Amino acid sequence: MAEALTIRYFAAAAEAAGALEETIDFTGTVGTLRALLTARYGDAMAKVLASGSFLVDGVVSRDDSRAIGARVDVLPPFAGG
Repeated sequence: MAEALTIRYFAAAAEAAGALEETIDFTGTVGTLRALLTARYGDAMAKVLASGSFLVDGVVSRDDSRAIGARVDVLPPFAGG
């Protein structure tokens, strides 16, 4: 059964999604969320996700098999030091 998932978008991810935050019904993994967001928001989001990462319940992950919790932050790639 799907559960409420809060997704927060930052910088280029927010621009691609056209929102800073949304709540969706979702149960799955980083990989299935990546596919859903790419299908929903197209090439702009795919580009962000190709080199960005997810913060899953406070832990950075690029592992497509990681289970999704209650909150995910979509982080674009960061430059600098």
